[in-house]
Formats: sequence, C-alpha cells, structure tokens
Amino acid sequence: MPSLDIATVRSAFPALSSGFLYADNAGGSQCLADAVAHISDYLLNTNVQLGADYAVSQKSTSRVASGADAAKELFNADSVDEVAFGSSATMLVENLTRAIEKDVNEGDEIIVTGEHEVLVYRPANAGPWKRLAARRGAIIKLWRPSQIAASPNNPYAVSLQLEALLPLVTAKTRLLAFTACSNILGSVVPVKQIVRAVREKARELGVPKLEVCVDCVAYAPHRRIDVKDWDIEYCVFSVYKVYGPHASVLYIRAPALTHSLSSLAHHFLSVDTKPYKVQPGGPGYEIVYGCTAVPPYLKSLAPSGALADAYDLIAEHEQTLLTPLLAYLRGKTDRGVRVVGDEYEGPSRVPTVSFVVAGERPIRSKDVVKAFDDRGDIGIRYGHFYAYTLVDTLQPKLNVDDAVVRISFVHYNTVEEVEKIIKVLDEVLA
Repeated sequence: MPSLDIATVRSAFPALSSGFLYADNAGGSQCLADAVAHISDYLLNTNVQLGADYAVSQKSTSRVASGADAAKELFNADSVDEVAFGSSATMLVENLTRAIEKDVNEGDEIIVTGEHEVLVYRPANAGPWKRLAARRGAIIKLWRPSQIAASPNNPYAVSLQLEALLPLVTAKTRLLAFTACSNILGSVVPVKQIVRAVREKARELGVPKLEVCVDCVAYAPHRRIDVKDWDIEYCVFSVYKVYGPHASVLYIRAPALTHSLSSLAHHFLSVDTKPYKVQPGGPGYEIVYGCTAVPPYLKSLAPSGALADAYDLIAEHEQTLLTPLLAYLRGKTDRGVRVVGDEYEGPSRVPTVSFVVAGERPIRSKDVVKAFDDRGDIGIRYGHFYAYTLVDTLQPKLNVDDAVVRISFVHYNTVEEVEKIIKVLDEVLA
C-alpha cells in the first residue's frame, strides 16, 4: 500500500512553512493555498450577484454551484439539492431545528450525546435540540459514554457504546443526534452499526417516525463520510476543519427535506425540494467557491484518485502520529497522567488526544498548555471544547473550565512534530 508523500502534502499549506507546530487542528485546520486562490479569484473577477443573464453573472453562478457539487461529493449525497451551506455547524443545526419544529410533537423524545454541543445539549447555554424540545414540549435523553473494558483502571477511558444507547430508544423516540467522532475522546463511532441497530429496535417498538442527525465536524478530517451507506437524514461538518475556508455544510436527505422541514426562506420562493429551506439568504459566494478546492486536494493524495483511498492513506499516516503519543502518555500513569478517551491506537481512534494530570502532584491543564505557549512555536489547547456535558459528567469530577489538555493532529503533521511535543511534555511532567 502506498503512503502519503508528506513533503508534497505540506507544500499545499503555506502556513506550515513558518515552522510553527500546529497541534490544535480539531479546532480548525490550516487552509489550502488553492482554496485561498479560489476565494481571491472569485472576488477579483466574478464578484457579482447570481442568476443574471450577463456573462460574468453566469460564470459566478456556475462557480457557486460547484461548491454544492464539492459538498455533495464529500457527503456522498445523491444530489446537490440535499446540501446547504452556512457559516458554522452551530448555525446550520439551529436552522435545522427551526425548520423541523412543526414536525416534532409534545412528548416526542430526542436522544443526544454530550459532545461537540453545537449539535446537542448544554446545561448553561442549551444547544439547538434542547431549545427545540423546550419549544415543543419534547423530551431530551442523553446517551452517555461508558467505561472502555480494555482500560478498567482509567476512569476517564470512556466511549459511546451501543449497549448504553439501545435502552434509551422507546416508542416515543423521534430523533437521534450524535457525533461520529468525539472532539475530546478521539473515538470513532461506528455510525452504520449504530443506525442499523436503532432503526431495528424502532421498528420492533412501532416508532412512527425516526430520523438521525450525525455531527461529523470532528470526523471529516480523518474518515470518509457516506450518508447513503449510513442511512441517515441529516449530517453536518465544517469545511474549515477539512483544509478549506470558514464554512460549514449540512446534508438533508431528499424525503426529509420535503416532508419533515418547513421553509425558513422568503415566503414567495418555491423551495419544497431545495436546501434553501434551511439556508435563508445566500451564503458567502466566494467562500463557497473556495470550498471547491478541498475534494481535488484530498483525491490527489491517492494514486488512484479515489476519495476513499485517500482517506485510507490519511488514516494510516495518522496512526504513525497517534502511536508514539499514546504510548508516551500511557507510560506516565505513575505521574498521574490519564488519557481521556481510548488509551490505545487503532482504526477506531483518531489523533485527537486529551489527557489530565492528576494524582499526588496534579498539574492544571491550563498550566500544561502554558508551558507550550511560553515556547512560542507550538499550539495546543485546554478546556472543554464545547463538550461541556461530557466533561462535567466524568468521574472523578474535573473542573469543567480547566477540563483537559488536547493535542490534535491531522495528516499534514509529522512524526518529528510528535516527538517535539513529547519532549516538551517530558519537561512539564518532570
């Protein structure tokens, strides 16, 4: 099997030439030079309103339409009419919950997870689904992470498991909203298996209507999305975490678009089968065109030119980054280091690694990160990263504001960068 040409990969990202070590990629990746070139070209040469008959407008319209083609390919959707653009995943899911509101009834149950809570649930600042439930008299049920059997001595080694989800499904279940990959735990959820099992139980219980919404914000940089294979109605991810500009995209399966959602668009527009239902007003045209640089780049990583093969190469390289870091952290158990999430590398793990330093000589997560900040050439972070409920429910209890240290890599990072981070950690933990 071929491997990634890391020198070529890194040359596609001008920011990497600075020598700064970017290890906060779960918060946002670096941007492709080609994406920036697309944005510049649009603004300098085709910055006009869409839909007119003159030549520049026709070219502009075609360019913006190509953004939907790019998103369709990344989702593996059937049609560009199943794709909506927005400035963030938060905004798009809020729009989705507003559009679905009339199709959710009092007493309906919505199952959510406590991670990347733009999509789900947060006690202090309720997420879109909780606000929807409050408006409609629906009930929120939380799918909590469970202890990983392979790590019985680490109470923070938890993951989302099917066995904890299925008992939550009842005859009143209306919607399941969960993350395909945790932005703190780093664990990949087997979406197809989860959806199949939940739909099977729903059929057994006679559930009249069950829809599934999957948050792929932390998943899309590392694994291939396939909404058709997963059999889901809704899916969201952020292009700015997949090497493009600051935009997000929402998939809505055609039947759900027609039958579950009401329009948020202008009243005089006929949009019953169009994503404008959840996209009131136009997105940033130049940003949408900038997103078209992402699929060609990803496909260029594989000799076959296939997106699936490219993601296989990405996953393989990411394991070379993950393995030494996890091995190092596991070796620091006596120092009080505890990995938050799966402690072991493998196909169900991405290189987003969180940990705490507890024990007899605890170190605040904030202070661990400060040691890196003081160097001036490495970027990592601490906090709850919008997984407020997840962090708040871990036991032994953590300070939700200090929370965890998170180091997150993507395929343009190198083993040498991992080693550099480990060297600094060694100094901090001494």
